[in-house]
Amino acid sequence: MKRWLLEFTLDAERDLAKLDCEIRRRIIDKLDWLLENFEAIFPSVLSGEFREFYKLRVGDWRVIYKINWEERIIIVCCVDRRDKIYKKRK
Repeated sequence: MKRWLLEFTLDAERDLAKLDCEIRRRIIDKLDWLLENFEAIFPSVLSGEFREFYKLRVGDWRVIYKINWEERIIIVCCVDRRDKIYKKRK
């Protein structure tokens, strides 16, 4: 079976670049975990205007991503604190 791949949008790359090294490492470690365990979890789907997105919790931080099921790609769209992430535009 084909492995899941991870891609980042430019916004997500910028978000990660702004973070403290320790927080960035925690988020990247959690994304690695997501790739390794994706078949065994139920992704947390969002609602409302974000209903085509999923979230990954990393403490007080959130990773918002999309899933391309056919290509088996997880696309990270943005990363931010939980109190700011949902105010961002798609």
